[in-house]
Amino acid sequence: MTTISSLGIGSGLDLNGLLDQLRDAERGKLEPLKLQKASQQARLSAYGTLSGALSAFQSAAAKLNDAQLYRSVSSNVTGSSVEAAAGAQAVPGRYDVSVAQLARSQSIATGGFAEDATFGGDMGIVVGTGDRQETLAFSVAAGSSLAEVRDAINAQQGGVTASIVNDGDPDAPFRLVLSSSETGTDAAIQSVSLSGDAGFDFALDGGDGSPAGSMTQTVEARNALLTVNGIAITSQKNQVEDAIQGVTLNIAEEGESTVKVELNNREMREAVTHFVKAYNDLQRTTGELTRFNAETGAAGELLGDSALRSIESRLRGVLTGGVGEGEFRMLSDIGIALQRGGTLELDEKRLDEVIVNDRQALTAFFAGEDKAGGLAGRLDQTLDEILKDRGLLDNAKRGLETRLGSLDERYARMEKSIEATISRYRTQFGQLDAMIASMNQTSDYLTQQFDMMNAQLGRKK
Repeated sequence: MTTISSLGIGSGLDLNGLLDQLRDAERGKLEPLKLQKASQQARLSAYGTLSGALSAFQSAAAKLNDAQLYRSVSSNVTGSSVEAAAGAQAVPGRYDVSVAQLARSQSIATGGFAEDATFGGDMGIVVGTGDRQETLAFSVAAGSSLAEVRDAINAQQGGVTASIVNDGDPDAPFRLVLSSSETGTDAAIQSVSLSGDAGFDFALDGGDGSPAGSMTQTVEARNALLTVNGIAITSQKNQVEDAIQGVTLNIAEEGESTVKVELNNREMREAVTHFVKAYNDLQRTTGELTRFNAETGAAGELLGDSALRSIESRLRGVLTGGVGEGEFRMLSDIGIALQRGGTLELDEKRLDEVIVNDRQALTAFFAGEDKAGGLAGRLDQTLDEILKDRGLLDNAKRGLETRLGSLDERYARMEKSIEATISRYRTQFGQLDAMIASMNQTSDYLTQQFDMMNAQLGRKK
């Protein structure tokens, strides 16, 4: 039989086009699987969106379950001499702060040197006092420049920094300046010595309490001096901790300031407001995921989803169940009402009254006596059961992933079956093409023979 290398050449038929149509028809069987996969993937993505909204609500609930929130304080400062930051241990009150002196770092300087001056020898620097004292001992190579002496000092990293200042003197303008790395008298440079012909020295106590040596003290080390409610305080730094319990003062300038430490009502109000907003955001998310448009027939990805219905039921049960004891038992007692549409509405005026007048009762309502004792704790625990590994939502996702895997396997098997069918069609079409080509050749041969016979008969006549 004649061999056909390309479909349709032997027969003249559009067998390739017919094969493409058959392939399209066979692959149409995959469309229902594609639609199922798309639907399952959309649901899986919707679970991710739901998980994000639930996590945001859990964070808002966990904030209200933190007892520190209800003890938090804030500080307000009148005046510009200090800034204040109140910590958890701060005690509410008013504090008058008077700053007489800021802490300063000490600086000492050599006399002037010419640009080509060289140095060399043993160098020693004593920095600080008492337990903080540190002795730096090192060598300066002979023939070193003043800049190299500076670099050798800075390489010690020992509580003193060196720099060079040009004072404009025409003959010897360059002066080496050493400065304490920290403020206060406890960090002052006690002594400096550099042996050699161009050496220099310094002693903080020259025998009469004044600096002595070839170096001069250009800036004296000072401690910060201030009073808090008339009590004198000395600090090595301009950041003063616990002069007021739980408050850090940052001294900015000399002068008078008033620091007021108050219970942080604003942070509490923001936490409750954020809780209401996070729940309403969750409700909007679930509403979008379960929507249905009667006109178009379009439906949300989780419409009728049993896992979502269970989540909504459990959360609503905690919110409407309230707490069993205490002055406040229901959300409505503190100004939060559950609306018919499922969202929460906050009465800000009522909440402010509760925060100011019934802070302890509000604490008991949301935080309770233990982690899961208050409403916020119960919500946090419920949400944890929903969101944790092998929790309600995770199990629902795993079920979807299993179904998607099964659909992928079915899709792959069906694709393989379709390709086998198309391959069989291609073989059959090739055989058909070859058969028709052979028949055409036979027909052509017979036609030629008949023509020859007719021609011979015509000549005989």
